[in-house]
Amino acid sequence: MGLTIANNVASLNAQNNLNRANQRLTTSVERLSSGLKVNRGADGPAALVISEKQRAQIAGLKQAIENSEKAVSLVQTAEGALGEINALLVKVRSLAIDSANTGINDEDALAANQAEIANALDTINRIANNTQFLTKKLLDGSSGISGTASSADVSVLGVSNDTVAGAYDVVVTTAGERATVNNGGTQTGALTAAETLTVNGVAISLEVGFTQADVIDRINEFTAQTGVVAEDVTGTTRLYSTEFGSGATIQVVSDTAAGATTSGFGNVTLNDTGVDIAGTIGGVAATGSGITLTASTGDPSGISITVAADAGDATSTYTGALGNISVTDNSLQFQIGPNAYQTANVSINRVNPGSLGVGVADNQFNNLDEIDVTTANGAQDAISVIDAAIDDITTLRGDLGAFQQNTLSSTANNLRTTLENTVNAESVIRDTDFAEEIANFTQQQVLVQAGTSVLGNANQLPQLVLSLLG
Repeated sequence: MGLTIANNVASLNAQNNLNRANQRLTTSVERLSSGLKVNRGADGPAALVISEKQRAQIAGLKQAIENSEKAVSLVQTAEGALGEINALLVKVRSLAIDSANTGINDEDALAANQAEIANALDTINRIANNTQFLTKKLLDGSSGISGTASSADVSVLGVSNDTVAGAYDVVVTTAGERATVNNGGTQTGALTAAETLTVNGVAISLEVGFTQADVIDRINEFTAQTGVVAEDVTGTTRLYSTEFGSGATIQVVSDTAAGATTSGFGNVTLNDTGVDIAGTIGGVAATGSGITLTASTGDPSGISITVAADAGDATSTYTGALGNISVTDNSLQFQIGPNAYQTANVSINRVNPGSLGVGVADNQFNNLDEIDVTTANGAQDAISVIDAAIDDITTLRGDLGAFQQNTLSSTANNLRTTLENTVNAESVIRDTDFAEEIANFTQQQVLVQAGTSVLGNANQLPQLVLSLLG
């Protein structure tokens, strides 16, 4: 190469290499100061795309773990309230067992037990209505699967987690009936002699001069003990049980033969037993008990309803098509994964007394809210209903416990492991390897220093021309 003045190629070459070394040094300084080897797309387009997706996934995993932990807190809140209801039911059961000991207890003792049971049921109802997590009610049915009836003649006692949301027609094919007996319209005048009428084992004294209305009033004075109501039906004294279904019975006998001036029931025992309701829910045959229909198969499985007494005949329920039951799924949904639709649901159905112990076979009570222990039969039937209510609560507690342990806690543990591995993968792609980068920084620093020195020397080369001119 010739010795020139106009163009200093050596200087340009030194500048070029110095600029490159300086850029690499600047990049190295940025990586060391930020801790990241990919700070912009130019640092690694593919690495940036992958790492940003991983960052989004990491943020989602962290939030999903937090969601799972919050869900555990909610479930524990509900389970704690259910535990208190469980304890109250055990107390109620003890009172019912005590009331069943009729050989010792008098009416006052039974009334006291019933009053304490009523207080306990009020407390259960209060817990069910007031238990909440933040502002969300948990046990009043708003956080589970609920049903509403389109007909005022039908009441929904409850639904289960097996019930599929939808609308289900209700058809009663056999009316629920009370046990019923009557005197055949025999009494047409006042009693001419004292008479003792025995109704379901309870002796009722009828006095001389009692008219039919007086006889009816006297029988109704003992309704709490006999479970029987008397009424005048076009001149006939009719007795019917307060309860519906096969568990309701009437036995009536008088110590006086039937006649116009007697109660008319006669000295031959009259018996009758109620009839359990029968029908379909959503076209599926339902199990009938008293006035309660419960679907146990198909999509409507778990729906339990009661049918009202016919306004024209208190001894029988309505029959035929009675509207429909609309079932809505308001189950609690938790986002427990970092991506869309990675959710888990749990249903906490209504646990008010009216929804517990529903549909116990051959029982005069339709649910826990109806139990009455002031009679021997009432106490025995109450025990069965309470046992069913305890089963309802413990089953729900078991379901919530399984959801917490097997779904929420296990998922959270898995998410933590996934988070650890995802963060590690993102770190490999994007984080600065300080050992490697410091070595690179030192190299580039030396090159910049050397390049600066060489550039100075290259800029001195044109001065050699002056020596030739001398």
